[in-house]
Amino acid sequence: MNEPSSQADSPTQAHAMKWAALQQERAPDGHWDELRGAVSVQGTTPAANASAGTEKPATLSAAWLTFIEQQNTAATPGTAELNTRMANLQRQVRDNGITYNVYAASDQPQRPWSLDLFPLMLGHADWQQIEAGVMQRMQLLERIMADAYGPQQLVLNGQLPAALVQGHPAYLPAMHGVPPVGGRYLSLAAFDLARGPDGCWWLLSQRTQAPSGLGYLLENRQIVSRQFPQAFEAFPVQRLAETYRTLIDGIKARSPAGAGAHIALLTPGPYNETYFEHAYLARYLGLSLVQGNDLTVRDEKLYLKTLQGLQPVHGLLKRVDDDWLDPLEMRADSTLGVPGLLQAVRSGHVLVANTPGSGFLESNALLGFMPALARDLLGQALQLPAIPSWWCGEAAALQDVLPRIQSCVIKPTYPYNTDRQSFEPVLGHALSRQEQNEWAGRILRDPDAHTLQSWLPLSHQPTWQAGPNTANSASGAEAAGAIQSRPVVLRVFAVANAQGGWQVLPGGLARLGTREGIASMQRGGSSADVWVQSPAQSQSQSQSQSQSTSPPPSPSQGPLTGDTSSQRQRLVTSRAAENLFWMGRYTERTENTMRLVRLSLEILGSENQNLPCLLNFITRMATRHGLVRAGVPAASQAHRVFERSLIAGLWDKELATSVGFNLRAVRLAAASVRERLSPEHWRLLEQAESRFFKPAQDHTEATSSAPSTPDTVAVQRLLADTSQMLAALTGAQTDRMSRDDGWRLLSIGRHIERLEFLSSALSEAVQLGLIGEQAGFDAVLDLFDSTISFHAQYQQSRTPQALMDLLVTNSDNPRSLGWVAHTLRSRLRRMGQLADGATLPLAELVPNLIELTPEALWPLTSLASRQPTQADSPLPLHSALAHCQTAARDVSDQLCGLFFTHSGEARYSVGA
Repeated sequence: MNEPSSQADSPTQAHAMKWAALQQERAPDGHWDELRGAVSVQGTTPAANASAGTEKPATLSAAWLTFIEQQNTAATPGTAELNTRMANLQRQVRDNGITYNVYAASDQPQRPWSLDLFPLMLGHADWQQIEAGVMQRMQLLERIMADAYGPQQLVLNGQLPAALVQGHPAYLPAMHGVPPVGGRYLSLAAFDLARGPDGCWWLLSQRTQAPSGLGYLLENRQIVSRQFPQAFEAFPVQRLAETYRTLIDGIKARSPAGAGAHIALLTPGPYNETYFEHAYLARYLGLSLVQGNDLTVRDEKLYLKTLQGLQPVHGLLKRVDDDWLDPLEMRADSTLGVPGLLQAVRSGHVLVANTPGSGFLESNALLGFMPALARDLLGQALQLPAIPSWWCGEAAALQDVLPRIQSCVIKPTYPYNTDRQSFEPVLGHALSRQEQNEWAGRILRDPDAHTLQSWLPLSHQPTWQAGPNTANSASGAEAAGAIQSRPVVLRVFAVANAQGGWQVLPGGLARLGTREGIASMQRGGSSADVWVQSPAQSQSQSQSQSQSTSPPPSPSQGPLTGDTSSQRQRLVTSRAAENLFWMGRYTERTENTMRLVRLSLEILGSENQNLPCLLNFITRMATRHGLVRAGVPAASQAHRVFERSLIAGLWDKELATSVGFNLRAVRLAAASVRERLSPEHWRLLEQAESRFFKPAQDHTEATSSAPSTPDTVAVQRLLADTSQMLAALTGAQTDRMSRDDGWRLLSIGRHIERLEFLSSALSEAVQLGLIGEQAGFDAVLDLFDSTISFHAQYQQSRTPQALMDLLVTNSDNPRSLGWVAHTLRSRLRRMGQLADGATLPLAELVPNLIELTPEALWPLTSLASRQPTQADSPLPLHSALAHCQTAARDVSDQLCGLFFTHSGEARYSVGA
């Protein structure tokens, strides 16, 4: 138990009371107060003591005294300082792109992860109780799992009801009698704990299918420890990294391939509410992040579809519930799993963590049977008590607990399952007498589906509630803010190590509820970092070896691995390759169309707005690229109508070619390969999209009664700002990503898009006679982003041959068609080791424009006839430009067929 300090007269304690004075809410009576390390009793808050005339305020816990001592002790800690730290924390959450969505949608912003400023601090004595109890319960769960899928003696002997094992929807008969791969059923489990009024920790529930939180708690540690570095070192806090290494080493050691195993993390995909965590963990642990359609089973073995062909997978850390793992044997409508996966597990060819079929262990009804099972199976009493639970399927338990329903929590016996009755937990004391009777009737009609648990008053954790910034107020008063009290539930994790034992992660994920006591993230809850104090004997060592208490390395620093002797080639899945390819295409397409819109708006507002060739050019280009809707008058017919339509189309979600649509498509493609992107890269994507759409949203809200379009000047400013962000984004793609085959496909996608767009633009310009007009000549240079280069090389010599030299045959200009084609050919050749060299013939489809001369493309003619008419024979340039467009389309189509689908016959097999 975390005892309160007795140093009431010390300077530290006096300073601590100033902190406590900021607390506007105390923990409710009868709840443990984490700030003071004692149960809350009426009249123990500083304010209450002051009003009662008591001489000494209530003391604070030793952990909080240590924490506060490291802050500024010269004066009362100001709320402005805490507001600043909270603002820094929230900015870090946004910058790191930490999100948690109940239902993620492609057209809605991601919801930022909710994190509090203050950590939940656990003394060494507290942690010893938790650690020993969790390790003991892991042993017990493993024994129960082994019996349920083996001799089933617990059911035969009446120690467990059959309804909670074989009758549980999450029990998998297909796995009965199958020995676990590597000799262990469970590799990872999570336990939800709460501190009761007695100061002891109680088990509320356990998660074994696909427990979440391991990634979020790492981010919490990274961010909160930076806000209070002195307190973090002085506590001192136990490190986390070793447990993650233990998890991966344990999976590898038990997998069929041993230490050289290829481990993947199976995710439902970017629309899952915890997808950020999946990508984060994959980066941090050095795992391949895969979705169900990335995998295939051949000859009872699991393979990953990659650009290099099918690569074996020996271990799978799953974040998909068992129901969805295998559509051949589980839910036939599942697109999240892998057909034949269960047979691969039964054959012993792949380790899945945890072994499919562990879902029945999550039933709260089991908790009431665990004390007796611990005595029978382990010969021990449980060290970590569980909240008293009664399964209503037992007549004696039902008769005992039903009269006390008002003091219990009603929970489903089979949660998260559609085959049996499921519902959200209900607090008995929050029900009226009539509602209690109605629930009693429901329980009597289907007792098996209901479990009752004693209501436990959750301990309350201090949280910081920042107020508005009033630093500039005339009175000089600090910004408003207060320490408030919120209920807390602690989730801790245990992992199996390579030696056959268990290790508990020294920390966890603290979930903070609302004042009403709800601690779920879906219902407005928050989270907090968890600091576990190092043992007293290691404190001196922790001060001399700073790495023992430092936060874990950031995922951006590379994967966590203990094997540096050999470097494994990073695999590129077919799905990742496709998304990277389209990420490149959409990025380039956004840049091109945005530059076209900017050019069009400039022309419509310039002295050349009546030049027919320019107006025809922007009309045809805007129509060709879908930037205006069908039926809109040409720019030459109605300037302002065309301009308004062009502006309105920027954010048109129904136009699959609009700038906004393409910008959003970049983000969606990137979301599927987020584990490959740095936090800065992802932040650029989100900021570019949100800033682009914000003016349109603000304008729509302001003019909802009379819809219109933003003014041209504001739009031009927005396009310029977005263009700058896209330049940074393309710089990140070019200079901040590893040059593997995935990056090459991204680059190929960009160059295919650029080759097609620029060649078609130049073709239109030539056909419409822009080259013969100075304004048209300059417009082409602008669209190619080559104005500065042209003037530096050719001054005012606006000849067709000069234009051909810079925009078609130049080998140094990255906007030259020759440079683009040369780079595209080079990328395709560099991938020649894939698919039996299938990209080499694709490279030959792309014209080698650098070898041509400007005169060969546009023969010298007299100045008066330098612009050929329709009656003249076509320029060689026309053929070259048509070749570029055809090559771009053909290369794109053939690449998709080569790498983005695997059409070979799959030999699925299902055993008895």
